[in-house]
Amino acid sequence: MHTNHKEEIDDIEEVSTPAETFEIHKVIVDKGQESLRIDKFLTARLPNISRTRIYHAAKMGMVKVNDLPVEVNYKIKPLDIITVFYTRPPANTELIAEDLPLNIAYEDNDVLLVNKAAGMTVHPGVATRSGTLVNALAFRYANLPNIANGEGRPGLVHRIDKYTTGLLVIAKNEKAMASLQKQFFFHTIQRKYWALVWGDFTEDQGTINANIGRNPSDPVTMIAMQDDTFGKTAITHYKVIERFHYVTLIECQLETGRTHQIRAHMRYAGHPLFNDETYGGASVLKGTTFSKYKQFVENCFSICSRQALHAKSLGFKHPATGEEVFFESELPDDMRLVLEKWRKYVNATIDGELLGN
Repeated sequence: MHTNHKEEIDDIEEVSTPAETFEIHKVIVDKGQESLRIDKFLTARLPNISRTRIYHAAKMGMVKVNDLPVEVNYKIKPLDIITVFYTRPPANTELIAEDLPLNIAYEDNDVLLVNKAAGMTVHPGVATRSGTLVNALAFRYANLPNIANGEGRPGLVHRIDKYTTGLLVIAKNEKAMASLQKQFFFHTIQRKYWALVWGDFTEDQGTINANIGRNPSDPVTMIAMQDDTFGKTAITHYKVIERFHYVTLIECQLETGRTHQIRAHMRYAGHPLFNDETYGGASVLKGTTFSKYKQFVENCFSICSRQALHAKSLGFKHPATGEEVFFESELPDDMRLVLEKWRKYVNATIDGELLGN
């Protein structure tokens, strides 16, 4: 049994005027996008904007495609550059400080390492104003720095998905923020994830180099393609840690940091993450057809009711000392218990055959 997790993506470019009375959204249509009315397309891509607001913006000439005003019945085409400009009430950017439990792995005067739990969103969004990591940080720290246009995200220089566990680094002052931002921009941060994925690998290690962009048929997911005109460059290096015949524990090292990068790349490679419902990993993809095996997998899904992905380690130059520092975190209980079950499963043989065959 597994849960239905709603994904949240908010990496659409957004710019606001200082008075917070107008808002501009800029969206570039993906190369593979099918023809669709622009109001329907924008409603899907900008979920916090209703079709009514888009309609009124278009009537005022504030919906433009390639710098020319269009009507709401305009059919979008691949690579169209859409700009939406409309009035809005002042945004509620007040950050709610909450005394929430945090697993702090390391802290000094400049940086904070948090081992994020599964189910905790990193920062507030349109639908989530409380219960996030940032809400917890606001309770503990009064003056964390903020990136430009980063209201509601003090201290953050990167993030991981809501149901992914593991290490995040938080900047505690402006100098640390600038240093860490620069390291992320130039891809010098060392980030390694452990993931349990479906299937076995013919090689012990490899690299996936495929651009990642928003899925044209499902705007809340990302998709990987071997197409230089699609999305953004994304590179994931992986190596096998442990094989379980039907699933494999791998380590992924990110060279880039795209939204859902590991999840989209592994699906592209034919190895969706174990119990990743959004990316096709929440059903029996490899193994036998026998009911005993199916029940075993369902039991594993019940133990780890999310994508089996953990941000295992993080390395960077310390903003104050310039020293290379490296941090590691233990696997969370749900992933650890599932791995133990798979080890017992592959070691349990009947007449030399895997249990369930």
